[in-house]
Amino acid sequence: MLKVAKFGGSSSASGEQLKKVADIIKSDLDKKYIVVSAPGKRFGEDNKITDLLYLCHAHITYSVPFDQVYKMIVDRYSEIVKDLGIEFDLDGELNEIKEKLGKNISVDYLVSRGEYLNAKILAKYLGYKFVDAKDIVFFKMDGTLDEEKTSVVMRKVLNQAGNAVIPGFYGTGALGDIKTFSRGGSDITGAIVSMVMDADVYENWTDVSGFMMADPRIIDNPKRIRSITYRELRELSYMGAKVLHDEAIYPVRNANIPINIKNTNNPEDPGTMIINEREKLDTDLPITGIAGRKDFTVIGLQKFYMNSEVGFVRKLLSTLEMFDITFEHIPSGIDTVSIVIDNENLNGKLEKLLSEIERVCKPDALNVYKNIALLAVVGQNMAFTTGVSAKIFNSLGENDINIRMIDQGSSEMNIIVGVAEKDFEKAIKSIYAAFNK
Repeated sequence: MLKVAKFGGSSSASGEQLKKVADIIKSDLDKKYIVVSAPGKRFGEDNKITDLLYLCHAHITYSVPFDQVYKMIVDRYSEIVKDLGIEFDLDGELNEIKEKLGKNISVDYLVSRGEYLNAKILAKYLGYKFVDAKDIVFFKMDGTLDEEKTSVVMRKVLNQAGNAVIPGFYGTGALGDIKTFSRGGSDITGAIVSMVMDADVYENWTDVSGFMMADPRIIDNPKRIRSITYRELRELSYMGAKVLHDEAIYPVRNANIPINIKNTNNPEDPGTMIINEREKLDTDLPITGIAGRKDFTVIGLQKFYMNSEVGFVRKLLSTLEMFDITFEHIPSGIDTVSIVIDNENLNGKLEKLLSEIERVCKPDALNVYKNIALLAVVGQNMAFTTGVSAKIFNSLGENDINIRMIDQGSSEMNIIVGVAEKDFEKAIKSIYAAFNK
């Protein structure tokens, strides 16, 4: 069996954490390729190394002294090397970086040094080969992954390397410069390595034991999700349940490689397994998880005989496109249609948008509902279990929570419920309790 293991910032935040990482790796010889992030926070008020590197670049850009920030980075790595008790030429590595700290230094190069140094240090501690991501991950001119070149080069290099540690988050751009993925991109690097090397499982190690059925900040000690499909994960992640970078899903899902989310601080816990499809459906617990977000606005249109007017919805969506506004959901009836929009996308455009909708669509009534929160109840089993919707709506009604909007796709993978923001936490608690009596 071949495993690719990615360790996040919390897993590699200190020398003590990296010792745990090393123990996990050495206890399982199937873990052949290791992807590592930059050191994260050791405690609540601590700084992530990536944040310090971004700050350092900002200081350089605006001609602000950066010595104090840079010293924080140096001290952090010095402490890690000391705690691990290894002979590592940290001064040489840091001097090479410092020589490039001029106004022309690229932000991608500088922030990528967090992963670069951490991977080099871990490789030294493990006695594994260090493989620089710039030599095996390549981007096209438009900034997207050059999958063909990456696959050919990575497969050749890693097959020759044996056990290897690879820094996440970055690769080489089309012009030969260092280019990073979006923030949290080490997850993507691990997924790409898993896909290219045809891993049996992609382990993603963090500081939580996988996904929970609901937000633990709202529900006290919620049930853990032991398995979840990629489609369910997509639905929950979209509504705010984030453990994994969204773009890390595509490479492994297409290759039918499961992802195992595990806890570095509790390695014996099985965590959550993310799979393509479940072999067995559990009708005793038809929902997989509950997630939600606030800050939505709903625009409701009413027009008699709307269903008979050819192109009505097209005109409405064209109006949104004119203002460069995306929508989240669009529930409708015979003579009504509602557009759910994230407030961030409205960004001061609401009044002009409403005027244009009035002009183009000529609705009989146009209403705006602000301060709306959306809840997603997600589960592959819902389609095969009767009474799920009734249980959701009854739980809300029994707790005096008014439903402002309902949306459900034909796949019956999820049910979206809109409530007033003031009822958000109470609604999640109500639905969770209904399915966990």
